[in-house]
Amino acid sequence: MNRVTDGTEGYGDAHRLEEVRPDREVGKMICSQCGTNVADDATVCSQCGTSLSVATAAPPGGASPLPPSAFTPPPAQPGTAHRTGSTLPPFKFEAKRWTRAERITGVATLLLFISLFLPWFTYNFGLGSVSVDGLWHGWMYIVLLLCLGIMVYLVARAGFSEMPFKLPLADAQLLLIATGINAVLTILAFVFKPGGIGFSGIGWGFGAFLGLITAVIAAAPTAVPAIQARRAGH
Repeated sequence: MNRVTDGTEGYGDAHRLEEVRPDREVGKMICSQCGTNVADDATVCSQCGTSLSVATAAPPGGASPLPPSAFTPPPAQPGTAHRTGSTLPPFKFEAKRWTRAERITGVATLLLFISLFLPWFTYNFGLGSVSVDGLWHGWMYIVLLLCLGIMVYLVARAGFSEMPFKLPLADAQLLLIATGINAVLTILAFVFKPGGIGFSGIGWGFGAFLGLITAVIAAAPTAVPAIQARRAGH
């Protein structure tokens, strides 16, 4: 807290005083222009007539108050107002967002995924029989991963009104490629039984027939329109 002995000395130090500082002990303030002690409730300095507005009073500690413009928040970016606190749009599962083709592909892909863990091949011998599942062929792990990818994609399609990621291809093209690969690999796995085609004693299990049928059904909703469009273009 600055104190002065008279108005003359305070006026000589006026260039070092930037604002009016409240004096809580004596209930007085010091004029920022001439340094004269004035009453705490005074609106003008009795010595020089300077207006003593509240806006010029410094906060405790002598720090200068920031202008209101310093607290103006930055403008919101277009299209991001509804994503406060998150980079993802809200998730709400609605199956009605699926097309008819996506429904067929989704159900068939789920059944194909389940079939991979069922008996695909059985071998009968004198004392009993053994079986292996659909993952006996190493390439069927590709089918497993593609099935998971298709199902995750379809769940995202039903849960988000706007996909949170950008795909390199159109929806139908991606499903056509994924289900087409699944169908080809599943047919190969069905045909090539363990031990070779001519090896006797090995038969197909329930999982092999289920996998073959569902792989073809999953690819049909996107493959058939693509084949028809190609023929119409010639």
